[in-house]
Order: sequence, then structure tokens, then C-alpha cells
Amino acid sequence: MISYIPDGTDEETGISRTTHLAISAHQDDVEFMAYAPIAECFGQKDKHFGAIIVTDGAGSPRSGLYADYTDEEMKAVRIVEQKKAAFVGEYSFLAMLGYPSKAVKDAKNEKVVEELAALIRRARPKYLYTHNLADKHDTHVATALRVIAALRKLAPEERPEKVYGCEVWRDLDWLCDEEKVYLDCGAHPNLMRCLSAVFDSQIVGGKRYDLAAEGRRLANATFSASHACDTYEALNYAMDLTPLMDETVDIVAYIVKFIDRFKGEVEETIGNFLV
Repeated sequence: MISYIPDGTDEETGISRTTHLAISAHQDDVEFMAYAPIAECFGQKDKHFGAIIVTDGAGSPRSGLYADYTDEEMKAVRIVEQKKAAFVGEYSFLAMLGYPSKAVKDAKNEKVVEELAALIRRARPKYLYTHNLADKHDTHVATALRVIAALRKLAPEERPEKVYGCEVWRDLDWLCDEEKVYLDCGAHPNLMRCLSAVFDSQIVGGKRYDLAAEGRRLANATFSASHACDTYEALNYAMDLTPLMDETVDIVAYIVKFIDRFKGEVEETIGNFLV
């Protein structure tokens, strides 16, 4: 594990003071899916944002300056970029676990789960953010499942109050409105853009994640309500995964019910206007 405490305090303090924790598959996922808690904690003395990155990021697409980089060179670049983001965003701590994606996607690999459980236990955050389980990226879904498995290993008093599954490789605007978790991303827009711009290897490397993530937030803010003025300037959605900390809750059935309720809402709306 690579540990980084931007303000120079000791590791245990950096981790234990965390109130909002994001756990993502790759470098840059945190900044794109969990900007709301970063902004909420920024400059605050009683709120602290921490981040855990599970994989090594070796498989990212690359072009331009980074076209000829080896996987090892790309891993090194992404570590530096993520540290820059942690410094700019004033994170309480950053932990990069450095697993290859295949290790995270291996459901029998208990090492990933145990390491996550140990870090969550040390941090004891009030809120935890990870990928949503309807994401289209396999490593994102696998990471979220490893996070849930880790949470289920903790005693009830060691678990966060809320667990949210956030948007990266699939929007969550399809969730029924009453089931959406609204993550206000309107604060410090200059900070938001600085955090995105740090990940040069991904932007110059062939994917304009910075523009796409900001565009999604702006679109969500405008299209969140059809018959009212905008309430938010920028908005991410999340799915409430809190009930999944209970090991008796079936994970697949829990997520499919969101889809079924959306299906029912669409069917009802269409039916209202058919003869």
C-alpha cells in the first residue's frame, strides 16, 4: 500500500479523522464520482475527506505524450497524478492499494477484502462512497462488491452511517426520483476543474473525462426537475447501498428492484396516455 497524508501529519491521525471516505477502482474515479464530499470537506476543520484507490491503473488507454508508455511507467504516472489531486483537494489521507484489476475481480481473493476492511475500521467514516452496482465497468462493479464484503466483516459500530454507489461509467438519472441520492457538486467550481485537470495522462491520453464529468453534473442539475427552476448548479446522483451492509440482504435482488421500479414507472406513464 502507498499511503500519502497531504498535510504531513502522521498516518494514523490522517486516517482516523476521516468523516467522508471514497473507495474507487482507479485513480481519477474518486474525483469524478465523489466530488460532492470533497467539496463539502474542503477547508473545514470538522470534516475530512479520505480516498482509497484499489487498483494500479495499469490498463488505461494512452495516446499522445503517453502513447509509448509501458504499463509500469503508466502506473508510476498515475500514482503521481493521484497524489497531486489529494494535495489540491486537501484530502485527509490517500491510500493506493495497487492491485491488478484481475485480483479485484477475483471473488475468491480475500486479501483485497481484508485490506479494505482494515482501512475502513481505522477510518471509521460517517459516510462512504463507492461505485454503483449498475455501473458498466466490470472493475468498478467488482470494487463495489469487495467494499460491501469488507463492510460486512465489520462490527455494526465500525460501519458508516451511509453507503452510496456513485456515477462513473453509467449515469443514475434512470433511478426513480424518490430513490435518487442527490450529491450537490456546485461548491468551488474552480477546485472541481483543478482536480480533473490533474489527470493529464487520462485526458491527453485519449479520453476527455474532465469535460464529460462536468457535463454530466450540469445536465443532472438542469434535468433533475422538469417543472421547476434549477435547484442545483452541478449535481451527481448516487444509489443508496446502506442496506447491503446487512449480510442477509441479497445483493443482486436489491439492485434489480431499482430496475424493476424504474420499469414499472415507465410502463405506468405510457399507460396513462394510451387509449
